[in-house]
Amino acid sequence: MHTGSSRIAGSTLGMDEAELIRAAQAGDHDAFERLVRQYDQNVLRLAMNLLRSPEDAYDIYQEAFLRVFRNINSFRFDCSFHTWLYRIVTNLCLDHLRKKKVRRTESAVVETPDGPMDRLDSVPEMRADGDPQRTLLSRELRGRISEALSGMTARERMVFEMRHYQGMRLRAIGDVLGTTEEAAKNCLFRATQKMRSALGDFV
Repeated sequence: MHTGSSRIAGSTLGMDEAELIRAAQAGDHDAFERLVRQYDQNVLRLAMNLLRSPEDAYDIYQEAFLRVFRNINSFRFDCSFHTWLYRIVTNLCLDHLRKKKVRRTESAVVETPDGPMDRLDSVPEMRADGDPQRTLLSRELRGRISEALSGMTARERMVFEMRHYQGMRLRAIGDVLGTTEEAAKNCLFRATQKMRSALGDFV
């Protein structure tokens, strides 16, 4: 039995995404783990940029993959797995933002003994060490971007994030949000105008 399970675990290595999904639907936990690893960073980043709070983002991240695990058998390949997953994440984020609307959302920038710091800096990421001048400019730029994002509607923020940070096409964004490519394009235009306005002399 033990050799069988290790053989199954090893056999997922050469699988493409569709095969991994089918294996996960058949109860292969290794295949499910591989699907999670394929998307976990993008899902966390999406939640982080939409919610502007590491704690909330981790909660959504965990809830999203829990839902995927529970509902993987309902996935019918009528859209891409990526679209299905992002639909779950964006719906969870929208629900969270709606519930939180009654309270004033936290600023993305917090004061520290070393000066203002973006909350997103608490999330580990690969970053090249630059010179102090560049670090200062980078910090100011992040502050302006955070300010612009907080001035967008939840939907505008989602479209902007998926287009510019995730590199998704407008048609795919429309599919995720359950709307048309044209509506996604109009939403992106409004979001971009707000971002340009906030960045001012940076662009």
